Amino acid sequence: MNELLLFASCFMSVFALGFQSQNVNQGHYVAAFLTSFLIGAGHLALYRLMPEAGFSEVAAYMLGGPFGITASMYVHRRYMKKGAA
Repeated sequence: MNELLLFASCFMSVFALGFQSQNVNQGHYVAAFLTSFLIGAGHLALYRLMPEAGFSEVAAYMLGGPFGITASMYVHRRYMKKGAA
């Protein structure tokens, strides 16, 4: 269960960081503001879950990043208009 939580929290953190980067670069002010809360929530979950992690938990954490960034690129490109604030 902890592995799933670590995967999800890393996925959420990296997804939000990637989405945030694109929001800032494309001038989406409101989306950038709101995405900051997701970044914080993802990091808080990681700080609570990671200190006692074993190998399988570290592996789950490491897999969350690549899936998170790829998903954020797809979702941002699909649903956000360039330059819209």
